[in-house]
Amino acid sequence: MGSELAVEEGSVVEKNTRRILFSLMFPATLMPMVSTMSRVALPVIRGEFALSADMTSWVAVAFSLPFMILMPVYGRLSDGIDKRGLMLAGIGIFGGGTALTVWAPDLVWLMLGRAIQGFGIAGVMPLSMAMISELFRPEVRGKALGTWSSIGPSVGFIGPLGAGFLVAAWGWVGAFWPPLIVSVVAFLAVYWGIPKRKEKKPVGFWRSFDWVGTVLLALILTGLIFFLSSRLITGVASLQDWRLLIGVVFLFGVFVWWEKRVTQPFVSLGVFRNQVFCTATLCASIRMIVMGGLTFLIPLYLVDIHGLDSKILGMMLMINSGAMALMVRFGGGLADRWTSRPPAVIGLAVQGVVMVLFSQYTSGTSLLIVGLTLALHGLGVGLMLAALHRAIIGSVSEPEVGGATGLYSMFRFVGATGGTALSGVILQQNLDANMSMVSAYQDVFLLFAIFPVLGVLVGLRLREGQ
Repeated sequence: MGSELAVEEGSVVEKNTRRILFSLMFPATLMPMVSTMSRVALPVIRGEFALSADMTSWVAVAFSLPFMILMPVYGRLSDGIDKRGLMLAGIGIFGGGTALTVWAPDLVWLMLGRAIQGFGIAGVMPLSMAMISELFRPEVRGKALGTWSSIGPSVGFIGPLGAGFLVAAWGWVGAFWPPLIVSVVAFLAVYWGIPKRKEKKPVGFWRSFDWVGTVLLALILTGLIFFLSSRLITGVASLQDWRLLIGVVFLFGVFVWWEKRVTQPFVSLGVFRNQVFCTATLCASIRMIVMGGLTFLIPLYLVDIHGLDSKILGMMLMINSGAMALMVRFGGGLADRWTSRPPAVIGLAVQGVVMVLFSQYTSGTSLLIVGLTLALHGLGVGLMLAALHRAIIGSVSEPEVGGATGLYSMFRFVGATGGTALSGVILQQNLDANMSMVSAYQDVFLLFAIFPVLGVLVGLRLREGQ
């Protein structure tokens, strides 16, 4: 009788965990959906507002800058506040920002809407990873993370195709309608699918929260991105306004001093003594630098070099995400069997090969070759996604998961934001130097091939269980 009851209780728990994992997959669609669909709209936005390449990159950076800054904030808040409530609030803010984007009368309102989108959706990844960590045992966690992570590339596969037809019919605004609708669905999925939990909240959590550290870190990251695109911010040539860089270094010193001083720091500096955490985070950041640069450049490249319209562009952009979706779950399972190092190193090496290949392609290169190269990139980045998630979660204790995953997610998207801004800056500098359009793109791709080489060297040092 007792064994039968235990089996029944185990089935109920398993059913609940499956339901929660399924519910978490709905908000996980929002980031890849708005990201991939907005990329199809990017050449149209550039043309409608007559933007330079570096200014065009800010259509993406306006979203990703608050997104990356607030990731660790959501993660840290989840250590003392209900994760479900935080996620619902974030989805609601994202929906409001998307509505503003849809009805934006000019570029300023478009940028503001994009920033609010990033502000709201920043919590989905760290909060979801923290919930999965609580629900699944270490031996099956990689597979669960792979299942959850696979929804993003799957949506990314479908999103560009739909965006291509919507942009062709209604202009760039068409790319933002689906995320607005799905945000409502995601809110309801979390509201109904994830049960409320009675958690004992730390006394005085809001009062003791390290708001000073939060603001300092936000200023540091913002200053760093401003340095990359300083021509647009201060009027000084990009990457040359040393006042911004000196300010970043100074604020970083203040930040470290402050975090050592407070009793409950926003960033526990001790985590940086964790070799696995640091190595996996650096690998993930490098992965995202390359992804950020490539995903910004490719839509413009296909329009400028190959003259594609929105519909065909959407079809081409499906390839990378589709290949990534096929590989993500396999990569998570592989990490469960072999540890996270092999998928990470192989994936980074593939990224390096892809960037070198694109640096050699010309206007005469067939779309079939371009498509196969995008597929290769998708397989490479998909292979290491869940593996790196797994390494991070396994490297910290359960009470630290919320803050650690938030910090990890932030550094990943520091890479993506920096890669996007940097690729726009270098492309514009090449065009200003009167390089041909093809040569300008080739040069950027080749420069970005340096990052995966560094990533492979870092990934070889990833040894879990230390």
